[in-house]
Amino acid sequence: MYLMFPTVIVFFVLVILANSLRILREYERGVVFRLGRYVGNRGPGLIILVPFIEKMVKVSLRTVTMDVPPQDVITRDNVSVRVNAVLYFRVVEPERSIIDVEDFYFATSQLAQTTLRSVVGQAELDELLSERDKLNAQVQAILDEATDPWGIKVVTVEMKDVDLPMEMKRAMAKQAEAERERRAKVIHAEGEFQASQRLSDAAAIIEDHPMALQLRYLQALVEVASENNSTTLFPIPIDLMQAFMDRNRDR
Repeated sequence: MYLMFPTVIVFFVLVILANSLRILREYERGVVFRLGRYVGNRGPGLIILVPFIEKMVKVSLRTVTMDVPPQDVITRDNVSVRVNAVLYFRVVEPERSIIDVEDFYFATSQLAQTTLRSVVGQAELDELLSERDKLNAQVQAILDEATDPWGIKVVTVEMKDVDLPMEMKRAMAKQAEAERERRAKVIHAEGEFQASQRLSDAAAIIEDHPMALQLRYLQALVEVASENNSTTLFPIPIDLMQAFMDRNRDR
């Protein structure tokens, strides 16, 4: 009988210690409630709670990576797209994340989905494809302001993928091909225009200096002779025959 009494005491002491001692890591904080009332944050390290009177809720302060599920959205120019994103946030005020919202992780996820749909729905397709950084910053600002009462800081939001319907992909491919053809024609026309200007300048110079045409003719002969051809065409300008034509006319 006397041996059982110390054993019972030791057992109760161990139970009390198990309910009063807690060890929190460097990135963890404990939100402590005494008889249901908030009394402060504790940690990191070893903390002691009053048994059966104080209760603690552990909160991590590390950055959380949340995957926003794909959302079906209709853009402002009536194009159906599917957009998904990734959200980075962390708890900066542990007591508010526990007291002011039931489940801050679930609440932030739902808010991110609705905000993503709202922002993408107000943008046009071209803006969604070319100005993604602007839309990311807009979503991040809205989420950061909405989650501030919960003690949460939204670090960044990044859209991962924009999935377009197959018909829209084919239309965009045709548009890109037509744009490339247009640029090629414009470049070709610009080259023809510049070449015509140079030819016009050359013709003006040759008109003022007739011997320039003869020099160009001799240069062309040198270029033709440099090729190993079995047959060589020897063009004779009409101007070279003008003297013979005038002599025959005098006779």
